Amino acid sequence: MRSYSLNSVSAKFLGEQKEDVQHSIISELQSQNEFTRRRLAIYCIKDAYLPLRLMFKLNCLYSSIELARVCGIPIQYLFTRGQQIKVASQLYRKAQKLGYLIPSGQSNLESKYEGAVVIEPTRGYFQDPIAILDFASLYPSIMVAHNLCYSTLIQPYKLREVESSKFEKSPNGDYFVRRSVVQGVLPQILEDLVEARKQVKALLEKETDP
Repeated sequence: MRSYSLNSVSAKFLGEQKEDVQHSIISELQSQNEFTRRRLAIYCIKDAYLPLRLMFKLNCLYSSIELARVCGIPIQYLFTRGQQIKVASQLYRKAQKLGYLIPSGQSNLESKYEGAVVIEPTRGYFQDPIAILDFASLYPSIMVAHNLCYSTLIQPYKLREVESSKFEKSPNGDYFVRRSVVQGVLPQILEDLVEARKQVKALLEKETDP
């Protein structure tokens, strides 16, 4: 949307808008008579009522409850915390079931990560058909396929202790235990999430209630 003001969003999804009361005349409306105060009261009520109607219309509450349930976090964390807590909470929950211990406390290291490689396209007008590749769950699939996880990462000084057939080297030089030896915590979480999403999509296709 071009604007996320209450007026714009309400007009788009509810077909209604706020009362046309400028902030500069609020004190004047309050001090005049019961009719002007009534207009001010309607203005305040709609300001509170429209967000509630939008929440129900857009299923905001249901979506937030389900996301909090899947991630295993309090619902307020969705609004007060970042993305990392959603991942960390799932790791803690899965690690506990598998008998892993995760170190607690803050790290003093400030790690910097290089972003994804964006290949520059060949510009021009093409008459021949161009193949488009669309991978389902691309990054999770890569992490599952190559068993990329904190729990499967082999430190360089421990490489000599592991048979070469039991690990593989990533493009950036890290070593991970193969899936055939032991599946990592993160790949297990991702497999569960991807499978659950497939099931939900299948249910959505069968649903007749709009």
